[in-house]
Parts: sequence; structure tokens; C-alpha cells
Amino acid sequence: MTDEKRKLRNALGCFTTGVCVVTAATEAGPIGLTINSFASVSLDPPLVLWSLDRASDRAEAFHVADRFAINVLTEDMRDLSARLAQKGAYAVPDDALDPGPGEVPVLHGALAQFVCEIEARHEGGDHVIFVGRVVQFAHAEAGRPLVYYRGQYRSLAEL
Repeated sequence: MTDEKRKLRNALGCFTTGVCVVTAATEAGPIGLTINSFASVSLDPPLVLWSLDRASDRAEAFHVADRFAINVLTEDMRDLSARLAQKGAYAVPDDALDPGPGEVPVLHGALAQFVCEIEARHEGGDHVIFVGRVVQFAHAEAGRPLVYYRGQYRSLAEL
């Protein structure tokens, strides 16, 4: 990574984000990928987005999937997040899954879950931006989110 790219990455790291795992069903079983690029796009129609590095070892699997789920992680899901952020570690353990609608795997105990159908894919530099139409969602009434700031997992504190 060049010095300029490192500086840009460090500056972008000043923006605190939530941590999510995007999941999908494949012929080999459920896969997951840790992301922090999740965002709401629209309430009507209900659209969300996330982005995927073209060089990801999971790029092909997500390009052929027509449905996926975004799982907003709780702070106690840090180990799962760290594992699914690594190259080659894409299989989601069975004990971490709840059966999702239409065979879309969702994570047990997630703070929120958004099951989506692909609405669009857009080229975005070295990433592909996935826009999903939310077809089902759920959320917990309580729980603390896992957050990411300056390259490290963090927890929220009350003000």
C-alpha cells in the first residue's frame, strides 16, 4: 500500500462504523464476510447497500448470489467478525445460524437482520457496490453494537 493510500485509509478510519456480516447461501454451504460498508439507501422502496472488494476471495460467490442478508453484530460477536474478516475463512459455523427466509442464512443473536434481493450492482473503483431490496427484517429490542474505529473493534459508551 502506498503512503498516500495508507494516509487516506487512516483518515477514513476516523469515521466510526458499525460492524456487520453479510451472509449468503452457496452450493458449498452458507458463507459470510465481515463488512463495515453497510448503509441505508431508501425507505420506499426499502433499499440498503454494502461494498465488496473485487479482490475478495468471496467475490465470485456474492456475484452469483441473488439474495443475501446483512447481520448487524452485537459486541459479543467480535470473534466471529474477526474470523470472517480473514481470507479463506468464509464458512459460517452452523451453530451461529438461524434458518432464514428463502434459504438465506442469518446470524443467530444479531442486533438486526436484513434479508435482501439484489436490486443492482454498481462499479465503484476497486469495489462493487451491492444494492439490496429489503424483503424481510428483524431487530432486537436490546443489545450493544460492535463498532469499528481507527482499525480496532470498540464498544459504545453512554454519554
